[in-house]
Amino acid sequence: MDIFLAIKAIIMGLVEGFTEFLPISSTGHLILAGSLLDFTGDKATVFKIVIQLGAVLAVVWEYRARVARVLAGLASDPVQQRFARNVLAAFFPAALAGVLFNEVITKVLFYPTPVAIALIVGGIIILLVERHHRLHPAAARVETADDMTLLDALKVGFAQCFALIPGTSRSGSTIIGGMLFGLSRKAATEFSFFLAMPTMLGATVYSVYKERELLSAADLPLFGLGFLSAFIAGFLCVRWLLRYISTHGFTIFAWYRIVFGILVLLTGHFGLVIWKE
Repeated sequence: MDIFLAIKAIIMGLVEGFTEFLPISSTGHLILAGSLLDFTGDKATVFKIVIQLGAVLAVVWEYRARVARVLAGLASDPVQQRFARNVLAAFFPAALAGVLFNEVITKVLFYPTPVAIALIVGGIIILLVERHHRLHPAAARVETADDMTLLDALKVGFAQCFALIPGTSRSGSTIIGGMLFGLSRKAATEFSFFLAMPTMLGATVYSVYKERELLSAADLPLFGLGFLSAFIAGFLCVRWLLRYISTHGFTIFAWYRIVFGILVLLTGHFGLVIWKE
């Protein structure tokens, strides 16, 4: 394996792992990182989706006890049955939208400029939501993910559809959307983590099957490096984020999105960075 290609794979994996669960858009960052590293093309697109599964497995490991309780209770525990039903219900809107519109979105929006615009717009939305919560502090209607109704789950599922736009952020859409719909910050974040499991698994399987002719056994070491680095970075990020949200809001991520998006636009406009389309 080419050493420089291996380094690129590791960097892409780290970018994925450190951004997947923060409301700053992992897909957007992967597109921008791929542009800078000249890591583009159809096979690179599949690579970016596959390594997301590495980050998701970090969540599975972090919540392994909870996952085990859900699986063990599917046959007899009403609480676990309701939780599993809600995760599946929230999964389907974005899954259906992805199948219907993914090709169009990929052709039109998977480029640095649309990503930068989405980062800025998403950042502004997060600031508005956080401001609303500061000005109108009220107890959340849903304190834990176990308390969610089917309607709550469907609302979060439809919010996740916005994440099909690169730069929007899957975790940002589901967490901020959940908070707008009455979920506590903790409940929205935990449900977002669990919703990532079927969502990213489905996206990986669909992408690999669709582009199977592009792949070969020779690609396994490269994909393995990206997968492993995404898992490690994702694990560290999830541990940190769970501690962070217990005492902080998401304002810092909003300002990061806005500043980063503006920098991408300005550096591209003045030719300081050649963002490859």
